[in-house]
Amino acid sequence: MRVRTEFANIPQPDEQARAGALRLSARPAPESLGRLDELGAWIAACQGQSPPRPLKRARVVVFAADHGIAARGVSAHPPGATAEQVAALLAGGTPLNVLADAAGAGVRVVDVAVDTDDAAGFKVRRGSGALDVADALTEDEAEAAVDVGRRVADAEVDEGADLLVPAELGVGASTPAAVLVAALTGAEPVAVTGRGSGIDDPAWMRKALAVRDGLRRAKTVLDDPVALLRTAGGADLAALAGFLAQAAARRTPVLLDGLSVTAAALVAEELAPGARSWWLAAHRTPEPAHALALEHLDLRPVFDLGIRHGGGAGAVAALPLLTAAVRVLAS
Repeated sequence: MRVRTEFANIPQPDEQARAGALRLSARPAPESLGRLDELGAWIAACQGQSPPRPLKRARVVVFAADHGIAARGVSAHPPGATAEQVAALLAGGTPLNVLADAAGAGVRVVDVAVDTDDAAGFKVRRGSGALDVADALTEDEAEAAVDVGRRVADAEVDEGADLLVPAELGVGASTPAAVLVAALTGAEPVAVTGRGSGIDDPAWMRKALAVRDGLRRAKTVLDDPVALLRTAGGADLAALAGFLAQAAARRTPVLLDGLSVTAAALVAEELAPGARSWWLAAHRTPEPAHALALEHLDLRPVFDLGIRHGGGAGAVAALPLLTAAVRVLAS
């Protein structure tokens, strides 16, 4: 059964609330806290009030999936390592767990396509097709994955989340992410192919070839965001796109993480034009495709710590800064 992928007209943040927050920040001296003032004012605009309410329930949502392209040797990690990474995250032993705990944020893991027998929860399929020669998903699976993201966003907002931090977890994810960025920005394959998990030169060449071949296939469906996710994305990227679009529809601010999340954001902006006003880029990774995607979305990252891994750590590291910016205005 096909699911609905249309999104309602996306509301925009309240510019009067933003202006009011900026006036508050200018009381000691004009532009006294620079970018911190901008961050607090963005939250005020998203909340529709000035001063903004302190952030009380930030939620990190990690969408996990395997990618068929990993079998081509495009990652430093072997296919199948995703399940081990998910287990470590669920056990609370990863840097993301530590950073989230320090920031007071809860962590949720959503298995949409990890290549295991466990079919509980929101799993759409086991792994994905190798995007250089086959579609990553079927049409129904792509629709279903987008809907998973939509439903998870609704659930988090309904449970009181006032800030969302989406993340991805999956071996090989930066390859489809690079394809999506190239397809939607017009970049060449070599311009978007990065080192990902720390690959050597031969692996980089294999990855560049995979991106090239995936891009050839992606260019045939550029006018259809869901078809693009089906052809050259994956269940995690499709779920992320649905999550990001629905968060905007629900007037909930989002901290964007690394390449995969930002690539999904490019597609989400196609699904729900105007959604990007509800997103803040937390950081810039060394991945060349990430910088291109941020530029295309006209988003300026908060900082650049050289964090390469895209599993949410960079975005969660920015959370205390955003929380402090809001508290300054609310004090």
